[in-house]
Parts: sequence; structure tokens; C-alpha cells
Amino acid sequence: MYYQPDIKRRVSRQIYVGNVPIGGDAPIAVQSMTNTDTCDVEATVAQIRALQSVGADLARVSVPSLEAAEAFSRIRQAVDIPLIADIHFDHKIALRVAELGVDCLRINPGNIGREDRVRSVVDAARDKNIPIRIGVNAGSLEKDLQKKYGEPTPDALVESAQRHIDILDRLDFPNFKISLKASDVFTTVEAYRKLATQIEQPLHLGITEAGGLRAGSVKSAIGLGMLLADGIGDTIRVSLAADPVQEIKVGFDILKSLHLRHKGINLIACPSCSRQNFDVIKVTNELEERLEDILQPMDVAVIGCIVNGPGEAREVHVGLTGGTPQNLLYVDGKPQYKVSNEELVDTLEQRIREKLR
Repeated sequence: MYYQPDIKRRVSRQIYVGNVPIGGDAPIAVQSMTNTDTCDVEATVAQIRALQSVGADLARVSVPSLEAAEAFSRIRQAVDIPLIADIHFDHKIALRVAELGVDCLRINPGNIGREDRVRSVVDAARDKNIPIRIGVNAGSLEKDLQKKYGEPTPDALVESAQRHIDILDRLDFPNFKISLKASDVFTTVEAYRKLATQIEQPLHLGITEAGGLRAGSVKSAIGLGMLLADGIGDTIRVSLAADPVQEIKVGFDILKSLHLRHKGINLIACPSCSRQNFDVIKVTNELEERLEDILQPMDVAVIGCIVNGPGEAREVHVGLTGGTPQNLLYVDGKPQYKVSNEELVDTLEQRIREKLR
């Protein structure tokens, strides 16, 4: 067994988004957001199902118009994953999706306008037990805060969040979660650390507009990793300029690397060198592709030579170490089979699926 870190999670008030608990002692939820035209119901449903296929707990859908709200109704009927409606400014859209079965409203109370409009949305959320997610973003800070701080500082993000929180507190509505996102890692991390000590509600983590698949994954892993290692965070989104399915995969990889959640194959593979007895990179890539459908947790090691191979293979459920003349396959820490290079991927997949059964 690997060393288990003692990460003490921040104690937060538990809320429910549909049937998914957020906060408290619930597992950290992983979510993404559709990037299809919401009015294209077929395309949006297909993307949500693709997110579900790789383990997404929640999906967020932008609802920019009443036309999109009606499309959202058909989307809601076609999928069974909890849906969050992303709404800005127009309280009528929020009221409509509340009627249509939304599981969470992503809407900033301070941006809705008049007090009566805010109250109507909060009352609808209360009546239907729909939580609200306050989403503070460095790119859309209030003008007076931009002037006061000169730039999106951590204190500026926290002050913006507290304004929205004060509105919900005044309306006696504690059923919310909150995010404080910036594209800069240190701004985001410091803002979350500050707010985490000031409220009891769950925190949704993300580095906004993190970038493309490679750079965005690295930036998100660093920022979210810093917070999660501090015990901060109840749900996460990895924001990538890439297929949303990749956001879910990277999100679970971040949680797996911190031993905070285990879903799918945790594949340990060496970077390969001239000692390798088989093509490690090729085998690893083929395995990842073949095993994408597996959501049960399992540790698998693919090591190209006998220097580190036996040690790694003994610590995982299924492990492969390169050898001469044949490679050796371990199951539950014990050497079991000799495998030729030509049979590596097929044999590994077979043994993994057999063990899962």
C-alpha cells in the first residue's frame, strides 16, 4: 500500500445538487460544463452522456435565453445526471428553469437587479429545494471593486463574494455553494483560503480559463492541488479549452493523485529508457484507450525493466515489469504470468477485467 496522507478536509455545510451531496463528509464531486448550443438539444444531450460515461457527477449547462430554457426542459428529461443551469442577469430565466426541474442555479444574486427580482428567485429556489451557486470570476468583478483594488486581487474576489452572500443571508437562504475563480493560480488559491475561514458553505474549486489541454491541466493541478491538500474544496471543475470529457478525466486524476477519490484505473507507468524490454509508451497509450470505460478503482503499473518494475508491481492490483526473455505479470503483488511482448496489451486488459469481475 502507498502512503496515505492525513488531509483534514474543511468542515462545510452539506447541500444537495439533485441526489449528489456536496460538502460535509461527501466525496469531492467532479463536474464539467457543456459547450454545445443549448438549443441544440440532441448535441447537448450527447455531450452530457459522454461526460457521464467517464464518471461526471454533475453537469452545468448555459441557459442564456428563455428559448434555451425551453430546450433545457427537454435536456432535463433526456438525462439522469444532476444539471446546473448557468444564468446571468435575467431573473425570468432562473424562474423558468426552476419550474422545469433544474438541480442548481448558478446565478449571482447581486447581478439580478431589483430586490423583488432577487427575492422571487430565492423564494423559488427555497420552495423547490434548489441550491444556488455563487460564481465570482476575476474577469467580471464589479466596477467599483476594480477601481478600489486596481486589479483582481484575492481581497477583491472575497469582497465580491461577500456582497452576494450578504444578499442570501438577508433573505435567510443558506442553501448555496460558492466559487472564487481567477486565471492566476496564486490569486485563486489565496482567495479561497481567505473565504474558507469566513463561511460554512461548500466551495466549488476551479482555475478559470486555465488554457488548453496540456497547460490548463498543469495549471489546474497545481492550483487545485494546493487547495485540496489544505482540505479546501467540495466540488471541482478543471476549465480547459478542450473537449469537456477531458475536464472530467483530469479532475479525477487530480483527486486520485491526492488519494482523495478513487474512480477508474490509476495507471502508473515509467517514462521509459533504453533499459525497457517493451515499448512502454505504446502499451500505456493502448491500455488507457481500452480501459476508459472502467469506473471502478484499480491500481495498475506498467514498468519497462526489472530495476523498478518488481517494486512497483508488488504495490498494485495488477502490475507488469519488463524482463528478459519474457515480461512478468503480477496480480495482487505476486508474480503470476510470463507474457511475451506481442501479448502484453491483450493479456493485461484480460487480467484487469477478470479481477474487476
